[in-house]
Amino acid sequence: MEGHDAVHKTKEFLGHKSLDSTLIYVSIENAVFGAGDSSEFHVEVAEKPEEIKALLEAGFEYVCKKDGLMFFRKRK
Repeated sequence: MEGHDAVHKTKEFLGHKSLDSTLIYVSIENAVFGAGDSSEFHVEVAEKPEEIKALLEAGFEYVCKKDGLMFFRKRK
């Protein structure tokens, strides 16, 4: 999604009637994560409970599980 289109799709997804409401979330996201390319992530894979725990403690978020492996990501 490119800038303008992404904001409108986000507005629809969140169920906002006003674009101003959505832009509040955009400004918060930029303040927290920076205005850089927010699609860049560090990705890690874990299998054992201690690996999973360490990744969560390091701020990684769970993405999905496939073939017994759990995938995590964290913004760069």
